[in-house]
Amino acid sequence: QVQLVESGGGLVQPGDSLRLSCTASGRTLAAYVMGWFRQAPGKEREFVGRISRSGGVTTYSDSVKGRFTISRVNAKNTLYLQMNSLKPEDTAIYYCAAGSRPDLDFVTTTRYYDHWGQGTQVTVSS
Repeated sequence: QVQLVESGGGLVQPGDSLRLSCTASGRTLAAYVMGWFRQAPGKEREFVGRISRSGGVTTYSDSVKGRFTISRVNAKNTLYLQMNSLKPEDTAIYYCAAGSRPDLDFVTTTRYYDHWGQGTQVTVSS
């Protein structure tokens, strides 16, 4: 089992940048496809992006493409989400998630991921 802990959230102004981290313990991060999701009040948890085990392939939702970048350092068991040009609509709790299924059909949905962190709050407001 892998345990995930997110950090780096906070209150920022529109246009600012923020980097979230997700640290894994219990099992090596390299064994997992990793995803970032977010959930705003009153809304369902939505896909933000994902990264392959090696870090060579990334996929993003249309709402963050070009502004957010996912990366990972497997040697440090850490996943990152660099968020630039933040908007008020990016306000949400951000979760990292780990999945290990070989079939990637549902990799952009919560269904694919078996392990979740507790989330970190990101608030974008002037």
